Amino acid sequence: MNEKDGETVIDLFELLGVFVKRIWLPIITTVSGAILALIITLLFITPLYKSSALLYVNNSDFSLGSVSISTADLSAAKSLVSTYSVILKSRTVINEVKELSGVNYTYDEMIDMVEAKSVENTEVFSITVTSSDPKEAEMLANLFAKVLPEKISEIVNGSEPKVVDYAVVAAKRSSPSYLKNTAIGAVLGFAIATIIIVISYLRDDIIHSEEYITKTYPNIPLLTVVPDLINTKSDGYGYYKTSSKNSSSSQKQ
Repeated sequence: MNEKDGETVIDLFELLGVFVKRIWLPIITTVSGAILALIITLLFITPLYKSSALLYVNNSDFSLGSVSISTADLSAAKSLVSTYSVILKSRTVINEVKELSGVNYTYDEMIDMVEAKSVENTEVFSITVTSSDPKEAEMLANLFAKVLPEKISEIVNGSEPKVVDYAVVAAKRSSPSYLKNTAIGAVLGFAIATIIIVISYLRDDIIHSEEYITKTYPNIPLLTVVPDLINTKSDGYGYYKTSSKNSSSSQKQ
């Protein structure tokens, strides 16, 4: 880090050298972050499971209020899926599913658990239920698939969705991802170490070499340099280094 015209200039090569010298720090924080993230995921995050039932929008023309809709058109199918999603999350449907299943969730909790969306922009749409219990997710998804077509037929004239596939018990969790969370923890640990190294580098106001003075103040002559008499590996003028042989002989005397 140098100062030029009153501005601080960061030497990237010098900063890289500092980073390499302290490489132990990012290694420790990266490993620690990954382990900590994995422990938190295992102990404190509840695994969730998803089960989905598939329904098909019939391809007959009908009118929804005063608007004529052809479900043979994919854009119309998207509109129908949006309409069905609203009906799916209505209190009438939610309360009937709650009554049939016997669950104790509130209306808002049930809303957060269920989702309906088009499958790859086709006339098929899915009803997906997310729960901490895979069997409960499967049961609720199938109940929605049973109740929703009946409600849609009552509300939307001429519409009769068909069940394409019923939900099954999920074989594996949908979240959390142990690998993903561990990777996030490792990245955060590395980022923290990098920030610490950069901040310590920027706050370092100690002159470590004469090269810094010559580069920062080129117009000022360097008269002398005080050698490092403690960390030097060679004997210099004015510095006396006692050898182990002389030391042992003096102790004998």
